[in-house]
Amino acid sequence: MMNFLTAKWQNLIMANYAVDPEVLKAYLPKGVELDFYEGNTYVSLVGFLFKSTKLFGVPVPFFGTFEEVNLRFYVKRKDGTEWKRGVVFINETVPHKAVAWMANRLYKEHYTAIPTSHSWKITNESKHITYQWKVKGQWNTMEVTAEIAARNMVHGSFEQFIFEHYYGFTRVSTERTEEYRVEHPSWLTHEVNTYTIHCDFGTSFGNDFQLLNDSEPQSVMLAAGSPVGVKWKRKRF
Repeated sequence: MMNFLTAKWQNLIMANYAVDPEVLKAYLPKGVELDFYEGNTYVSLVGFLFKSTKLFGVPVPFFGTFEEVNLRFYVKRKDGTEWKRGVVFINETVPHKAVAWMANRLYKEHYTAIPTSHSWKITNESKHITYQWKVKGQWNTMEVTAEIAARNMVHGSFEQFIFEHYYGFTRVSTERTEEYRVEHPSWLTHEVNTYTIHCDFGTSFGNDFQLLNDSEPQSVMLAAGSPVGVKWKRKRF
């Protein structure tokens, strides 16, 4: 199956918050259900770098490298005998209006274009990774300091639950949902030693998530990332 988009996703920060499932039900596309881990539902604040972006194998001039920040939650769908585990995005933020327009136009995604930035400081001992995004004149920040050594995820762990959802589900309308697949190898992760999250969730992602302003994440993770491919074909149901 042809890839619509290929890129490298690098140094992905995930800050994970347990939330009341009732908050998320309003955002559920038709035909999918919430995915629980040990009785809880989660949203993740995610920051990473898009690099070497190509559409149908053709490099994207001027827009090949950029930051993305998003808020997502975890769902699953029964397809025959297979459970497809995936994510739903509340909002995705990039710095380029053309990128946001294309994603929203083609696939009914929820992209906004606002100023973003990143900073990486990598030494022989550690990684210091920072992502920032500006909403209504205020900069929001997520940053981590992590061990330089990379490790495999433990099977069945919370870390694996967060990182290994390979489908995306988008609400096209109240009656229609689109499903797409993102392909990448299992990522190596880095142990996070310290983190800072300064985010106005209400301003960035809507009033339903304002409550996270006063919450500490249950965990903060850093994955090394890899090349990824997003399939052109999408299933509607």
